[in-house]
Formats: sequence, C-alpha cells, structure tokens
Amino acid sequence: MRVLVIEDFEVLARTVGTGLRREGMAVDVVLDGVEALDRLAVNRYDVVVLDRDLPGVHGDEVCRRIVAAGSSSRVLMLTAASTVKQRVDGLGLGADDYLPKPFDFEELVARVRALARRPAVALPTVYELGDLTLDPARRVATRAGRRLELSPKEFGVLECLLAADGRPVSAEDLLERVWDEAADPFTTVVKTTIRRLRGKLGAPELIHTVREAGYRIGEP
Repeated sequence: MRVLVIEDFEVLARTVGTGLRREGMAVDVVLDGVEALDRLAVNRYDVVVLDRDLPGVHGDEVCRRIVAAGSSSRVLMLTAASTVKQRVDGLGLGADDYLPKPFDFEELVARVRALARRPAVALPTVYELGDLTLDPARRVATRAGRRLELSPKEFGVLECLLAADGRPVSAEDLLERVWDEAADPFTTVVKTTIRRLRGKLGAPELIHTVREAGYRIGEP
C-alpha cells in the first residue's frame, strides 16, 4: 500500500510518515499543496492523508483536483477543523473520510487501511489461491494452514501479486507500489524480496518469473 501524507506541520508529518512505515506501508511526505499536486501527477497512491489548511494550494483545492482527475486515490482529511459542518463540507469536496486533530494513531492506521480496501474496482477482503490465503486487514498470510512470517515488504509484494489475479506485475510496478520515493530504481531489492518470499512460501512454487514482463503468481 502506498500513502501520501500532506501536512504542513513538519514534526507531525514526519511522525505520521514514520508510524505508517512501521505498519508496513510505503509513505511519501510533503509539506504543502503545490508539492502534493506534483507528486500526485506522477505517482499512484492508494490513500492520501490530507491536511486541510495547507500553504501554496489549500487542502480543499487539492481534494477537488484529486476528484476531478478521476483518481482512484482515497482521501482522508486530517485537520483541526472538527465541527459537524466542517466535516460535512470536507466530505462534500470528495473526501472519503475525515479525522479531526488531535487523533489516536491506531485509529488513523485503521482508517487508512479501511480506505485502501475501497479502491475504484472492488477487491476481495481476503485473497485465496489454492492453499494460500492472505488477509490484508489482519496482516496475516497462511499456506496450508501454516502462518507465514513475512516482512512488511514481502507481505506487500505478495498482496500486489495476488491482486493482479494471475497477470504479470513488473519489478518497476512492485517497486512503486510497495516501496516509497526513497527506493533506488536501479536496486535489486525487488529480486531479493521475491527470492526470500519464494523460500517462505515453500513448494510447490507459486511465484513465476515472466520474461520481460515481471512476476506472476499462480499455476505454472
């Protein structure tokens, strides 16, 4: 899951970003509306955590542009504006959810994950492929009833492959969806993660390399 945090209070922005990364998410952090629109123009995000009172371009306008562009990104407004009318106004702009400050971090995580499960095209709550099961909400993956001890990146790669429903996923797409902007596009981290994931999944092998296309999960 990839998340964009847009918050002008730098300490809070960095804290939220660090906390979400610890929850296994790929997170980019920006401090104003102008940079936010630049990132949204070139990257795909599952969820945008959006402060309303932003410098450069107001958060309301950022939300309007996300909606007008037909983006599949879900918007969680995170703001000090907490009256019922202000919340209704924010949702009226096209935001998918609203969380007033101060907030409980566990609630923020739960809302971000809930929004990520509501993409433009409905996805299953739990993925199943043969004896493999992955539950994104509970962060649990099992094979043949055995729980798999996966790192956050391994879990993210497995989720992306299962969501593709048998279609190949390129290394570049995996890098974009599971890692964040700090990832080196020339790194071998995807290949390394795939190798470790194959080992943890065991036999028979489920993840296959597709020449010049990437990786797919399923029968050979």
